[in-house]
Amino acid sequence: MEFETLNQLLSQAVATYKKPDALSFKKDGAWQSVSSESWLTHARHIALGLNELGVESGDRVALLSENRVEWFFIDAALQILGAANVPLYATLLPPQVAFIVEDSGAKVVIASDAIQQAKLAEVRAQLSSVTHVVTMDAVAGGGPLKDAVPLSKVEETGRAAAEKDPGRAERLAAAVTPETVASIVYTSGTTGDPKGVVLTHHNLVSNVQASQQVLPIGKTDIALSALPYSHVFERMVAHYLYPAAGVSVAIAESLEAVATNLGEIRPTVMTMVPRFYEKLYARVKESVAQGSSTKQKIFHWAIAAGEVHGRYRLSGEPAPFGVELKYKLAHKLVFAKLQGRIGGRLRFFVSGAAPLAKEIADFFWAAGITIVEGYGLTETSPVISVNLPSKLKFGTVGTVIPGVEVKIAPDGEICARGPNIMKGYYNKPEATREVIDEDGFFHTGDVGELDTDGFLKITDRKKDIIVTAGGKNVAPQPIEGRLKTNAYIAEIVVVGNARSFPSALVVPDFEKLKAWCVSESIPTGNADELARHPRVTAFMLAQIDSLSGGFAPYERIKRITVLAKEFTLEDGELTPTMKVRRRVIESRYKNLIDEMYQGS
Repeated sequence: MEFETLNQLLSQAVATYKKPDALSFKKDGAWQSVSSESWLTHARHIALGLNELGVESGDRVALLSENRVEWFFIDAALQILGAANVPLYATLLPPQVAFIVEDSGAKVVIASDAIQQAKLAEVRAQLSSVTHVVTMDAVAGGGPLKDAVPLSKVEETGRAAAEKDPGRAERLAAAVTPETVASIVYTSGTTGDPKGVVLTHHNLVSNVQASQQVLPIGKTDIALSALPYSHVFERMVAHYLYPAAGVSVAIAESLEAVATNLGEIRPTVMTMVPRFYEKLYARVKESVAQGSSTKQKIFHWAIAAGEVHGRYRLSGEPAPFGVELKYKLAHKLVFAKLQGRIGGRLRFFVSGAAPLAKEIADFFWAAGITIVEGYGLTETSPVISVNLPSKLKFGTVGTVIPGVEVKIAPDGEICARGPNIMKGYYNKPEATREVIDEDGFFHTGDVGELDTDGFLKITDRKKDIIVTAGGKNVAPQPIEGRLKTNAYIAEIVVVGNARSFPSALVVPDFEKLKAWCVSESIPTGNADELARHPRVTAFMLAQIDSLSGGFAPYERIKRITVLAKEFTLEDGELTPTMKVRRRVIESRYKNLIDEMYQGS
């Protein structure tokens, strides 16, 4: 399928596949389907309705919404108009919403439910560029946005306009060029204010076409889509790559409902972030630990059999008869149940947005569940490299996709060049020049290496590398990734820059930790007292030590502080894609960090 703009992508996908279930969503407890033709019709009518409100090519429209089917309609509508979609995470606070809307100069803001409308109402007076507010849901009493236009009315207006001039939407779409700005995606702002990443139709189309060349997906696949569409990873995959390949998309009710939705949809492909696989891994390990000694022995035997069989699968060689026989028995006794938890017919997961621990990928591979890890950034539309089900190397982020170049700078930084590289940061030419050099290479800020087979390995974020007082470089992400495979560790942040040794802030899995405390007669009523209890600290440090084999002496964590609460989005400690805001954590817990080094 040849296309140069996202408009051509969708219209050709509709004509090619004519899918009755292009999109599915759950409403009132039942799954409902939207055909590909209906998707395009909704988009065209909303586009014309927005056009009647004054939205034209080059304008910016902010979209404040959780994942829902209207997201697909509105995104496609803005593409038809040649307007830029400025997505806003549904988890943002009102001041953050105001900053992005004002910084982007959005002409219209579209808000979804009562929660998002209330946020917008709180800052409405500050939004100088906004001429209209559109709301998806009707709110009792009219809601706080008295001047808002219901999306249903916008679409109704557009439908009437289409009846008067049936070819108008098609003409608007045809006027959009590859260099038209499709979206301004604001980075999650782990340090400082977020910056608007300007992505053109060409940026996103090139990434879709390159990804489609290498990922084995097609019209018989169904995907469960759960990650936020405000993030470019899920947006590119669910809104553009899947339709281009003919994949049906089911919209998960929420991240919390994924486990239930997996059983209902039984997807064949799915994208998720490492936190999902970490939690699934921890649940499996916990379930095994609670089983009888016989069940534990069977499970560990099965994993061992799966690891042997997995090595043959990775090499592409047929397994010997005895190995194959053991694996089939292991599947029947153990792996079929585990695969059943994710629907029973998943061909592969794609992991992105943060590093995935090699131990987790290895474990699921042994169990017959494939996780292919990829790599990219918002600024790269996003994919730079990806492992393939037929070409895997765990511990890497795969090979570079067609059309993209990668080079490793002398200091180890990964630099990428290609049609997927952003146009720049919105209204920030100096910030753009800081990351895109005169040769067109985007400097990712990640440190890594290319091996002899062309697989890219990420070591860490350049700014996150810890340099100890002894001059040793410690990459925290690989250490944290391994340690989070422990069932008692929900989150961990390694610290120790300019210190004599690494230490860590540990967020425990409170449910599991409390169960251990009860067995040890340690009071669990007060979270602060539990976190500070010396036996709890010793226990958690022992868990860390048990997984530290293979770390260099200077990489081993010497001291820890157990925290009394989880990191949250609301407190600004996590990004919307559940990555830890390291600078926020180090600043917020500076006193606790300093205490760990007293007397050292």
